[in-house]
Amino acid sequence: MDLGVICGLFGLVHRLRLPTVSSGSGSVSDQILSAGGWHLPLLSALMFVIVGELWGVFRNGRPRQIDYDVLLVTAAWTLGAWGTLGGFKLLGFHDWTVAPYIMVIWFLLVLLSILLVHLSVRGAITWIEERSWEFRRCAVIGTTPMAGELAKSASRSVEFGMNIVGVYTQDASQDRYATSPEIGEQLDGGPVSNDFQAMIKAIERREIDTVFIAEPMENNIRIREWIDRLADTTASVYLVPNLEAFDVLYSRWGAVGGHTVVSVFETPIFGIDGYLKRGMDILLSSIGLAVAAPLLILIALSIRLTSEGPIFFRQRRYGLDGKEFLVWKFRTMSTMEDGRVVKQATKNDPRVTPVGRLLRRTSLDELPQLFNVLGGSMSLVGPRPYATAHNEHFRSLIRGYMLRHKVRPGITGLAQVLGSRLETDTTEKMAARIELDHRYIRDWSLWLDLKIMLKTIAVVLRQQAH
Repeated sequence: MDLGVICGLFGLVHRLRLPTVSSGSGSVSDQILSAGGWHLPLLSALMFVIVGELWGVFRNGRPRQIDYDVLLVTAAWTLGAWGTLGGFKLLGFHDWTVAPYIMVIWFLLVLLSILLVHLSVRGAITWIEERSWEFRRCAVIGTTPMAGELAKSASRSVEFGMNIVGVYTQDASQDRYATSPEIGEQLDGGPVSNDFQAMIKAIERREIDTVFIAEPMENNIRIREWIDRLADTTASVYLVPNLEAFDVLYSRWGAVGGHTVVSVFETPIFGIDGYLKRGMDILLSSIGLAVAAPLLILIALSIRLTSEGPIFFRQRRYGLDGKEFLVWKFRTMSTMEDGRVVKQATKNDPRVTPVGRLLRRTSLDELPQLFNVLGGSMSLVGPRPYATAHNEHFRSLIRGYMLRHKVRPGITGLAQVLGSRLETDTTEKMAARIELDHRYIRDWSLWLDLKIMLKTIAVVLRQQAH
């Protein structure tokens, strides 16, 4: 459908006979549809498909927010169209010429049409799923609360396309699988049978076509027995590993030497996503430094004239993969602590200078960290870096503390925009902030980074007002 839209609108722009710039070999519009002219829409469409596949534009798996879908499609088509045109110019294909305004009109028409197509298809799929036309009839078996939680989530989420018709838990006194009353109350319509053999017969009657086994991995003998019984049926069978027991940071399946593996501690920011995030960091930090240059000079002069000591405060922090780097900030205190013991700044801290108090309140002391971002030791958005002394102290008190270093530290982060940006003078406060850092890594996306940056501006402005 996208190919038809891209090429069809390319021809339509020509057929409209828009005013053109004449050339020695005919009008521009005539040259566009020459034999070589069709290379542009075809290769743009191919580039759009390749980029869209890499970014998950065409995947209908885990549901996404509509605004994120719009962002993905827009970015993929922008790169596809202008990247192709730029490649043509770079390679010297000058057998035809496209007037800039014609290219812009075509680009915008295609973008609006593709968005309309994708959102229409998305709406149609949701409409079909809500009417149960394509629902799979599923049963869940397991001996832990995870079985009920899975059934509850799936039965209330129509986008997964499942209708849970039974949940079975083992009854140790009888070799049966009795339905849990608590689970039955969570399901619409309740389970359909109360023992394993009845579920097998329901599969044979085609009343159940999918079975989820939600059982702890240590019960592999019981799982093996269930799989052996289900192997004599035509049901689709899925294993649901109990990864929650391991505080999974980011899970994905992979293969190593023919063996299936699942990540327990991993980051989603790698490959093409990592390059995109790094590209956004370089672009925005360069713009920020250029725009803020006069302000940087003014702040530097005010620090130099009002207090003794250096203009910049540099301190060792842990960065990506736990590597040390020097973070840059404007000096706001009369001290420059960077040893094995570092006292955290507190409210009304007497060490803070008058200019430093203003800089800290407005967060302008963080501006030099744009140099860190440009150099690659930090990102615009990520978990805030702490002094190495604080890291060594809290890593032994908070489980999974060092997992926050699976990504580059950031100038701002999820914790800072959700009300956890003040001092962390207790282990409980730090643990709450670390949990938000882990949540950021699990849920990361470019759209999330953009939202955090916009919300950071609002937080800073609100803080200035107070």
